[in-house]
Amino acid sequence: MATAPIEPPQRLVSSLSGDPDGAVRDWLAALPTLVQQRLDAWKLTLERVQAPGGRSSLLALVRQQDGTPAALKLTVPGRVSAHEAAALEAWDGWGAVRLLRSDDTAGALLLERLRGAVSLRALPEAKALLEAAGTVRRLWVPAEAGHPFETLAGRTEEAAVALRTAGSLTRAAGPLVEQALELRRALPAGSDEEFLLHGAFRQGKVLAGERVPWLAVGPSPVVGERAYDLAALVLDRFEDLMAGSGAAAAARRRVTKLADSLEVDRDRLRDWTLYRAVDTGVREVAAGARQRGELLLEFAAWL
Repeated sequence: MATAPIEPPQRLVSSLSGDPDGAVRDWLAALPTLVQQRLDAWKLTLERVQAPGGRSSLLALVRQQDGTPAALKLTVPGRVSAHEAAALEAWDGWGAVRLLRSDDTAGALLLERLRGAVSLRALPEAKALLEAAGTVRRLWVPAEAGHPFETLAGRTEEAAVALRTAGSLTRAAGPLVEQALELRRALPAGSDEEFLLHGAFRQGKVLAGERVPWLAVGPSPVVGERAYDLAALVLDRFEDLMAGSGAAAAARRRVTKLADSLEVDRDRLRDWTLYRAVDTGVREVAAGARQRGELLLEFAAWL
């Protein structure tokens, strides 16, 4: 039973309060009740709701009936994390947080407890990159026939419309946007890899654990080639890289180093990195984060 009122963290409320989707608003309003229902159904004791938390899910630290610590996660309905449970089941604790139980109807996951305050971002950049590469490698398992996950071609096709729309707000980015859109068309067709990918991998998604030192959380699973996941790692903490001397050459060296260490084609990693940098950059500009967005576009131009 809950020992204190259940209140969604302010970051989650702020992130979702402007969403025009009525289902999202209804979910947010019902969230305290949904949490209590899961606590009762799974016989959990609430310790506290984690804050500031995420922007599309609520995470509560709980105890199971036998006293074992765990984490209860409820995700916004209809988001790309819809198949998170299926991905965690496929990994079965190998490189990722272990799924203890789930309820697809409620969008609820019960997860092993990790040290949520400690991610790879707490490590020096070089060490963090090394640990991240080792973690993401473990997640790349062949997708099984009949899997429920969207494909990389499908995900990027949906993103292309938003990319073109957002790109129109940044005239100077026009050539880069066109290049990214062309890569989006060509890249999925140029590889026959069908691996289960994390889909949203970055250092902040790798938390300290008890079973093993580092475990990935929060996948947005997708099936496709490994270079797509690795491109996000190239972009991780790019601001730190850009602040140093010889940043353009350092960016290209990072691509080469990661590609070689994980046996991924250098050119395809560079192209996926350019696509993801432009895609994220124009979205950041459109959302009002102009400085960060323009830095991402500059990074893409160096590649």
